[in-house]
This record gives sequence, structure tokens and C-alpha cells, in this order.
Amino acid sequence: MRRACWLLVIGCAALSAQTGDAEKLAPYYPTPETIVDKMLRLGGLKAGEKMYDLGSGDGRIVIVAAQKFHAEAVGVELDKDLCKQSTAKILKLGLDKNAHIINGDLLKQNYSSADLVTVYLLPDAVNNKVQPLLDKQLKKGTRIVAKDFDFRNWTPEKVENIADDGEGRSHTLYLYRK
Repeated sequence: MRRACWLLVIGCAALSAQTGDAEKLAPYYPTPETIVDKMLRLGGLKAGEKMYDLGSGDGRIVIVAAQKFHAEAVGVELDKDLCKQSTAKILKLGLDKNAHIINGDLLKQNYSSADLVTVYLLPDAVNNKVQPLLDKQLKKGTRIVAKDFDFRNWTPEKVENIADDGEGRSHTLYLYRK
């Protein structure tokens, strides 16, 4: 049943992309907390580094990066309501010095200061659209961690398969280095 729902979400996002709906590049589907930590560890995030989460949703990756890893964490989210929700949580947790959310199009941002970029986006609809931007902007040594969907023209440095995220789903994490 979960697989069928997941395929429905992917299908809706693909249809949205095909019909020219520029508002939504990917559906909101929160990353389980256990996977958030694994993504940031795989990316080797260190205190003081700058990380971006593309399509940050409710801000959970940004919050963990700032709170647990003591990084400068920035989320980019198009949905205004999700932006408000995650910004409110960041303020409530007192993380606003190290964490913030940009309400905007992830394809129109500057990521040149990133040490780590996390991505949970659909492959054809978004990953392969953002890849040329990251190729152009990211400095040598920047790490990129993609969840579940790889980048077509990059070779991962490491692939981590997770059989169960605690919610009965499996995931694949891809680590790339510029």
C-alpha cells in the first residue's frame, strides 16, 4: 500500500512538471528523522560548515544540521506555508543565528558558499534541472547528498542502502563530491 501511495506521489509530481506547473517542482514528502541524521553524517557535515537543503519542506534537515552538527544551515523552500512553519520552529528552538529558510525557487539561488548540499527531489523533474546549476556554482570539495534519486551525470563517491528507516521504507543515499 505504501509503495502504491509513493508511486502516486511521484506520478502527480511528474504530471505537474509535464503540464508546466512551475510552482511545484517536487511534492512535500518529509524525510524520516533517522534518515536526516544519516544524510548529514554521510555528507561529513562539521561544525561551522555551511549547508543547504534544497526543497527544505518543514525544515527538519536544516534544524538538525544547526542543532546537532552546529553548522550554518539554510533551507530553500517554495511553499510559503512550509516556510513559515519551519521558520517558526527555528525561532522557537532558538536556532535563528545558525539556521534560516529562504522562501524561493531553488533553481534561482546561489550555492557557491556551500560545503554540503542535501537533496530529496525527483530525478527527471528536478535533480537533472538543478545539476547544471550546482556544477556551475559549487566549489571544489563540496559534498552533495541525494536521497533515493541519483543525479544522471554524476558518479557517486559512496552509495548507502538503508533497509528500514523505522517506518517500514527502504532508502538509498548517494554521496557526490564536486
